[in-house]
Amino acid sequence: MLYKEIIDKIKPELEKVFGFFEGELAKFQTGRASASLVEDIIVDCFGQNFPLKQLGTILSSNPRQLVIQPWDKSYLEPIEKAIFRSSAGISPVVDKDVVRINFPTLTEEFRKNLIRVLSEKQEETRKTVRHWREQAWKELQLKEREKEISEDDKFKGKDELQKLIDEYNKKIEEVADRKRKEIEG
Repeated sequence: MLYKEIIDKIKPELEKVFGFFEGELAKFQTGRASASLVEDIIVDCFGQNFPLKQLGTILSSNPRQLVIQPWDKSYLEPIEKAIFRSSAGISPVVDKDVVRINFPTLTEEFRKNLIRVLSEKQEETRKTVRHWREQAWKELQLKEREKEISEDDKFKGKDELQKLIDEYNKKIEEVADRKRKEIEG
């Protein structure tokens, strides 16, 4: 059953691809304040780089605002600069001992742009899944040429591989559709 081993070998890779895709979608600003939008922004603090989540607490005070409470006041300015320079397109405001981020309601143009980016990320993810499918298929073909598996096993492997790929493509589609509905409000 060598063909099953080949397919089992790519399952963890497909899981990583899917997990990464879910993480990327969690960062999408959908009009609701969420710590996931800013927690991974890299902050240059005293010559070292830290993800924002390591420098303070990120709270959602209401659906349109995040409050970042740094563990040390000296982090305020580096956090503000990092958020401002990030690709998130948000403007932080330092307010005494915290950094506040207000999220405006989404404009139709911004929603369309988010959906376009979502589609691009979805296609990149599907492309990576196809890459892993091709890798496994090449390995199945090689094993058959080297007489390590029979031709029947090669085609059984191809069928099982396609089922696995279809399963991941369906999961990717479902997550993307959920996020699309969230963006469209």
